Amino acid sequence: MTVTALVSGGKDSIYAAYLADCQGWTVDELVVLRPEDPDSMMFHTPNLDLVALQAQSWGKHYRSVPVTGAGEAAELAALSRALEGAQGPVVAGAIGSSYQWSRLLRVAGVVGRRVYTPLWRKDPARVVRAELEAGLEIRLVHLAAESLSPDLLGRTLDAQVLDDLVREGRTGPRVHPAGEGGEYETLVVDAPFFRERIEVDDERRDVSASTARLTVRKAHLVAKPGRTGRGWAA
Repeated sequence: MTVTALVSGGKDSIYAAYLADCQGWTVDELVVLRPEDPDSMMFHTPNLDLVALQAQSWGKHYRSVPVTGAGEAAELAALSRALEGAQGPVVAGAIGSSYQWSRLLRVAGVVGRRVYTPLWRKDPARVVRAELEAGLEIRLVHLAAESLSPDLLGRTLDAQVLDDLVREGRTGPRVHPAGEGGEYETLVVDAPFFRERIEVDDERRDVSASTARLTVRKAHLVAKPGRTGRGWAA
């Protein structure tokens, strides 16, 4: 049986895979869907190459599946290719996106695999707090909400930043505390279950009137006590 975790490198998918491990469904592989369309409705797009380092550090098998073309049909076809040919549950980090969740259920059902989404319909602010309490080191790598200052780009998502996001959502334009409306996206650079942490060597920042994006161009794994590091470059 193969337990597949669909991951993007962001906080929710990595945390969901970790919870699956903790609950006895040992994740065998981290699978990344790589869309050509930067505005994909189904899949996260920033810094997908870094999942290879996360997988190395975590001791997981890594698999990358390209999404050829744009639009829902191309994305669902790629998801089907990613899930077929194996048995066992599929783990995903969906919290509240019915669009993503319903399509994942449909494709998994067709290929005969069940879906495990441990964060589904949980309070999003509590989910992020649980991720922080679990020791995830999370960087903000994409901002797409007017109320989010470009100064936040590259910052570590911590309890203070989360409190600011929750407060902003109450008093100003709504910002989903977990960013699931596309307001922000993240990259996990370290966690207690990683054997090494990701050190970013070179990055590019692109800021426009509506978005800010951090692209990691070069990174390597930094050894934790008793281990050796490994490198990677885009």
